[in-house]
Order: sequence, then C-alpha cells, then structure tokens
Amino acid sequence: MQFPESWLRTFVDPQLTTDQLSHALTMAGLEVEDLRPAAPPTSKIVVGQVLEVVKHPDADKLNVCQVDAGTGATLNIVCGAPNVAPGIKVPVALVGAQLPPAEEGAAPFAIKLSKLRGVESQGMLCSARELKLSEDHSGLMILPEDTPIGQDIRETLNLDDTIFEIKLTPNKADCLSVFGVARETSAITGASLRPLEIKPAQVTLDETLPVKISAPDLCGRFSGRVIRGVNARAKSPQWMVQRLERSGQRSISALVDISNYVMLELGRPSHVFDLDKIHGGMDVRWGRPGETLKLLNGNTVELDETVGVIADEQHIESLAGIMGGDSTAVTLDTTNIYLEAAFWWPDSIRGRSRKYNFSTDAGHRFERGVDYATTVEHIERITQLILDICGGAAGPVDDQIVNVPKREPVKMRVSRANRIIGIKIDADEIAQIFTRLGLTFERSDDTFSVMPPSYRFDIEIEEDLIEEVARIYGFEKIPARPPVATSEMLATNETQRSIHVIRHALAARDYAETVNFSFVDAEWEQDFAGNDKPVRLLNPIASQLSVMRTTLFGSLIHVLRTNLNRRAADRVRVFEAGRVFLHDPSIKGRRTHGGRFRAAEDDRRARLRPGARRAVGRVHAHGRLLRREGRSRSLAGAGSGTFRESGTSGAASGTQCAYRSEWPRSRLDWRIASALDAEI
Repeated sequence: MQFPESWLRTFVDPQLTTDQLSHALTMAGLEVEDLRPAAPPTSKIVVGQVLEVVKHPDADKLNVCQVDAGTGATLNIVCGAPNVAPGIKVPVALVGAQLPPAEEGAAPFAIKLSKLRGVESQGMLCSARELKLSEDHSGLMILPEDTPIGQDIRETLNLDDTIFEIKLTPNKADCLSVFGVARETSAITGASLRPLEIKPAQVTLDETLPVKISAPDLCGRFSGRVIRGVNARAKSPQWMVQRLERSGQRSISALVDISNYVMLELGRPSHVFDLDKIHGGMDVRWGRPGETLKLLNGNTVELDETVGVIADEQHIESLAGIMGGDSTAVTLDTTNIYLEAAFWWPDSIRGRSRKYNFSTDAGHRFERGVDYATTVEHIERITQLILDICGGAAGPVDDQIVNVPKREPVKMRVSRANRIIGIKIDADEIAQIFTRLGLTFERSDDTFSVMPPSYRFDIEIEEDLIEEVARIYGFEKIPARPPVATSEMLATNETQRSIHVIRHALAARDYAETVNFSFVDAEWEQDFAGNDKPVRLLNPIASQLSVMRTTLFGSLIHVLRTNLNRRAADRVRVFEAGRVFLHDPSIKGRRTHGGRFRAAEDDRRARLRPGARRAVGRVHAHGRLLRREGRSRSLAGAGSGTFRESGTSGAASGTQCAYRSEWPRSRLDWRIASALDAEI
C-alpha cells in the first residue's frame, strides 16, 4: 500500500513528525517498508506565465517566449515544446536553477544564461519529466490557471511530500486505503479522524438498469447508477493526478482516474461501464464452460463455473470483482455510463486472478474482504467527482442486498486478555481502546461483547480482540521479562534428543539452517522423488510452487545452486529440518524430515543422510554426529528414500541411516555436480 503523507494528513493529522508517524504505524502492525521523498531536490524553479510566443528566426522547431516569472522583469526564454502557448502557466527554471540529473548518480543539471541559435535564453520552461515528476515528456507541464506567479514550484506541487509504502499482512484489508490507514492512525495516536462529507447527488434522471443477482454466494450486494451526458474528454484535476501518481497509479482518463482514486481513497474497487455498449439488463452469475471474455488488459480468458461474471443479454461484460471486459470499456467518446459498486464474497474471488496468471488491485482487495455496508456511499462519492469533473445527469441508485455477512458479537474476558498479554490492563483502558478503534461493545463485569464493524473481517474470535488491545496499548509498553516459575533441569534421555539440540549441534559444526517453502516444482518431485502423483495445490501462489514436497533434497539443491551461482562462499554447508507431505492414506498428519548438505568446490566432497519422524538428516565425513546422536530417533532406512533410483547405503548400530545416490542429470549442472562429487 503506497500513498503520499499529505493525503493521509487530510483525514488525520497527529502531532508527530514523519519518522515518528512511521514508527508508530510499524509498532502497531502496519510495517512501513519505505519512506522516500515525492521529488528529488531542486532550486530556483518558480511558476511563470507565458505572455507571448513568436517563432525563432533561425530554427523551425523553436519558439521565443516572453515569460513573467515574478522577478519584476519579463524573461526571454527559448522553448521547443509543442504545447507552448500564450497565457499558460508552467514551471520556469531561472538562471542558476538546479534540476535533477538526467541519470542517477550524476551531478544536478544547472541552468545558465545561454544562446540558442543566436537568441539569448534566460531560463528554461520545464516538463514533468525534466523535474522527475513523471515520464510524461510530450510537452510542458501546464499548471492550473489560479496558480500564483512567482511561487516556488516545490510549494505549488507539494514536492516536499513523503511517500509511505506500507507492507500489510493479509488480515489487514481494512487498511488497503488511505482512509483505512487514517482510521488506524487515529486509533494509534488518539488524533481526531476527519471523515469525508459525502452527500447524495442530485437525481435529475429517472432511469435505472435492470440487474439480476443469480448467484448470491458470489455477490451479496450490488449497487449501480446510470449517469448520462458525461464529458469523457474532461481533464483530470492536477491534485487527483498527483495523488494517483504518488500512490503508484498512472493517469489514464477522467472516468478511469476517478474510479481508481476512490478505490485508493476509501478501499472499494468499482467499475465504470459504457452504458451504450450494454445489451439489455445485467445478470450477476457464475460462468459457464465454453464462455470466453476479452479483458481490459487485452487477454482473452476461458471461463467456467468456478469464476464469477457480470453478463448482459448477449455477452459476458466483466470478470466479477477482478477486471472489466474490453467490450464495455469507457473511451474518450463515451457519453453515458453505468457505475457499479458491489460486495463480492472473498471466497468467490480468491485465487481467480492467479488462475489466469495476472493480479489486479480490485481482486487483491475483494479476496481479503471489502466493507459490505458502504456500497451506496461509495457510489455517491464517485458520482460527486464525476459530476464535478465530467458533468452529466445522475439517475437514482439501485441497491440490491441479497446475502451479506451476518456478524455475531465476539466476547473477550479481561482476565484472559491480561493473562495472554502478560500485564494488567484495566477494563476502563480496554474500553477506551475499543472506542478509539471504532468498535461498538457492551460491558459486563469481566467481559466485553464486541460487535465487529462491517469493514473488519479479521475480528472473529477472542484472541483477535486481545491482539487489538495489545496493538493499540503498545507493544513497546509491554515489558520483556521472563515468567517467574520454579524450574528444574532434567536429564535428557539419550533416546529423546530434541530437534532443537540437533539443530544446535549442526550449527556448532558451521552448518547453516535453511527454511524453504513446502511448495515445490512438480518437476522436482519427479526428478528427486520419482513421484509423478504429488499432492497438488488447488491454488498455487506461483506455477513453480504447485505441489507439496515429499523430500527435502530438491529444496537443498536449490539452496546449493543459489549459493554457488552467487559465489556466496567458498564452502556451502547447509541443513534443513522440515515437513514433507506424503500421499498415503495410511499416514495421518505430516512427518518432519531432515536433510543436510556439505559441499565445497575446493575439496569436492558431499554427504547426505535422510531422517525420519522429528529427526534431522545429518552429514559428517567422520561420523561424529552419528556417534553422538545416531540413536536420538529411529531413522528411516536408505531404502525408504524415495528420490534415489539406485545407489549404495550405509548403516550404524544396525540402523540404515545414509546412502549415496545417483542424481538426475536434468537437475545438476557441472558446478553443482562438482561440489557434490557427483558423476554426470
């Protein structure tokens, strides 16, 4: 989640510096990953107005401009921009100005008094790209007509703003908007929250579009409005474009910009259809096998009964909650539109983007949960902006509520909260915390009964409320002290060595523990485990992480390859204790296996040994670990290793515990083979 600090402070303005605010958010669970200036340093760049434009006497593509920059004298500036014209206001770099360098790391670009084809130029008129504000270099950056002449451009464009980039955990969908972060900031700091004043638009059109919700398990609420007579060619205001760009969005057109802006502002994705391209009414339903849809990104996708769609009487018009269709997209020639804002059930959206190998901001939000109580409010906000910027006549809002979540109160015991948090927080302070969070509650003796808001999908059980109390109370205020209890050191039976002890023993021998995904490439399972029927994921996070592993060897080979490719060290000594997933109904639960590699390009040696239940595979040329811990757990024999096609095995104290194997040619390049002393 990325946004400018100035936008956040329009909703809440705590008496904290930027760094203090960043720290407060991070300590409350909204990790600020990056703080960066909105623009690079500049100097002596002011607002100027072009008074006169004449052709350069010796250059066809240059103009000589007379410019008022508030200096008390008219400046003579040579300019080659195609959009220069009398009356416009633009950024003017005066003589002595410092502009951002063309390349990163270079010296700033200094403006000097110069002559261009024999005509003196007393400065430079600037584009947005020359100020490093965007990649737009089609012409001069034209400023609003009411911008004061002579004003420093950093003040005009708020270039001293700071960009916040926040890493949100999946449960914090309520913070996927500037207002959502402001709501959290208010709760954390106690500063007052200033919500938007959203007034219903004046209805001057008596028209609605028929909408049928055939799949209430897909869409629980659907709100829409017809607006006619809009000017799609209207220009998005500078303040909106600036906020969009500083939030990582590029300006496209006024209608699209408004929809994106409200999504970033309030957290709800919406869609704008070209009304004249819709055939009849809308039907919100599940897709059908054989149906296809060309999306806004140009991709054509095949649909099935697991994917939600919005269809009219002839075609599929939108991939529900993810992306609109190309056939009803708005263009600069659009004059009549249909606004849509809906509540899509998270389970019906989750994973659908990955099914088609792309992701969208809309899908990212809907699959985590979006406020189901404010669809009409958001339609009104979008309408408000469209009428102000593009004009038009609005019809009434058609709001259909068919299946929204039924929230139940969540109870929290003060005594349990104090026991889990580890300190005593009295009930009155907890009540204040809940009030700051905007939670409605009833209080009786030791118990709070809290009704989760419609925008908080992460509050379901008592522990969720305890987490909220700890977050807002402040993790830094909770003392880090060990529990006081009598303890007695017990002798550990040699046959009950813990995995913790084995990890430490390996680390003491200069082995680094690795932690890898349990998801692996299906080809790994075939190559390393001979397993052509692995446990497959229904919803993989990436194509190369599509199955559950049954061996650790592939993961360790990947670590080995990565280190060798990057020459991270002359010697690579790694081990892993992790879970494997076996497709065997006779095995209930998961087994923890281990694997360990020692590879060195200098001595070309490697050993490996598989472990079994709660055991870690260990390797050592001299067998010291084997002698110390060989009986710590019953070890899987080499014959049970699934990846080897052939090889030799070894035993200690009658227990098979190690083997040497042939490795798949497809997985070992010559450097890895050399490090493992393997033959190719």
